[in-house]
Amino acid sequence: MTTTQSLAVRRAIGWLTRLRRTRRRWLVPAAALLGVLAGGAYGLLTTPEYAATSYVIVVPSAKSDPAGAMGLAQAYGRVATDIAVVGDAQVAAGVPAETLRAGVQTATSPDAPMIAITARAPEAATAAGMADSVARALVEKGSHTERSTGVKVLQFTRAVTPADPVSPSVPLSLLVGGCAGGLLGGLALLVRPRPARRGERYGYGGRPGSVPGPVAQQEALV
Repeated sequence: MTTTQSLAVRRAIGWLTRLRRTRRRWLVPAAALLGVLAGGAYGLLTTPEYAATSYVIVVPSAKSDPAGAMGLAQAYGRVATDIAVVGDAQVAAGVPAETLRAGVQTATSPDAPMIAITARAPEAATAAGMADSVARALVEKGSHTERSTGVKVLQFTRAVTPADPVSPSVPLSLLVGGCAGGLLGGLALLVRPRPARRGERYGYGGRPGSVPGPVAQQEALV
């Protein structure tokens, strides 16, 4: 190989090495940019979702045990989304019973006989109407069993029509997407296979002046 050919090969190897380093350098920014684009698309294409909460309280009568009201509140909270309750609430809410069962969640407190009924919907007024309708249907069911249970089920507060959606906004989606993309890019740099050194390819350390064991023995015999 002539000197000109050797110089051209070295230049090509150096250009490929710089290209590989540049690709590693731009991996994290490129991943972050892809994350920003994905987050922006999610924020723009996802339908906003609103949430409204109505509260129901279980009040014990004068002859009943207050501890029993706590247990009945837990029971009423479990059956609030059953078909027997949402079937009565669907007319007032203006949505099918399946939508109520999918969009309504209940939560009870271990410290107070209170039930939180939270409804989620694409429209703010619909979410408030769903929560109030289920709460009124639960109060009606409780009035039917008041004599046997010894407690009253009352609507404590009505749902307030939410002003802002609970789904992530576009700026938040952009921020989360960018952070997630940058994190994945950094992890990709950490777990990438490390290229072998030139000396390691031939089975020795590659330090200046070092040669493989068999070669050194042959040179010593000569």
